[in-house]
Amino acid sequence: MTDRHIEPDEGPPIARRVMLSMLGIGAVGFVAAPHLRRGWESSLAALSQHDPTGLSGLLPNPSGFRYYSVAASVPHKDATNYRLKIDGLVDRPMTFTLDELRALPQTRIVHDVACTDGWRVADVPFEGVKLAALLDAAGVRAEGKAIRFTCFDGVYSESLTLQQARRSDVLVAMKMQDKPITHAHGGPVRLFVAPMYFYKSAKWLSGITVTDQVVPGYWEEYGYAIDGWLEGADRRVDTPSL
Repeated sequence: MTDRHIEPDEGPPIARRVMLSMLGIGAVGFVAAPHLRRGWESSLAALSQHDPTGLSGLLPNPSGFRYYSVAASVPHKDATNYRLKIDGLVDRPMTFTLDELRALPQTRIVHDVACTDGWRVADVPFEGVKLAALLDAAGVRAEGKAIRFTCFDGVYSESLTLQQARRSDVLVAMKMQDKPITHAHGGPVRLFVAPMYFYKSAKWLSGITVTDQVVPGYWEEYGYAIDGWLEGADRRVDTPSL
């Protein structure tokens, strides 16, 4: 979903390893041409969506991002069929279309993106609706203490405490790098939790459920930290509005 592939028990055939290695060597020169980068990145994203080995993550990518999914395939959603459901311990369960989310007040945040695998992309702009605004619209009940996020890949999940979710630098994002978020990057809607590692920023977001306790997310079940703070991140709850 976000920052790692599940590795199979056995490696890929040797021929495929050689092919990917040669492709990587040739791609270095290929992506150096600015007008070819967009096509290369689209091809790399498509390859990674069908590469359970994770070897496509070794190929050069001029944007700095790496493409990962924990599901065998992910359906594509757009304005015609995308829905975001808010439920659980709320007074007013709600469902938003993509157009309805776009019509709400938007916030733009520029922040570094960092993965637990070690890669980082500096100063990435994200734009969307503050998660706190959606929670206020739904009306969180007194017993609500945490948020569980689910995704339309059918596999991934994440969580935040209610206090973390109400920070002003946590977005339900629809734009990244000042463009609509692509499918490969988790679009049309993804979570963006600026002060935490990127695995907390769930891609392909489809559900926001208020719970009475933190429910560990997908990677937390594999030992990742439930609170995935970036080193040096401001962990205060009263982060000023952006």
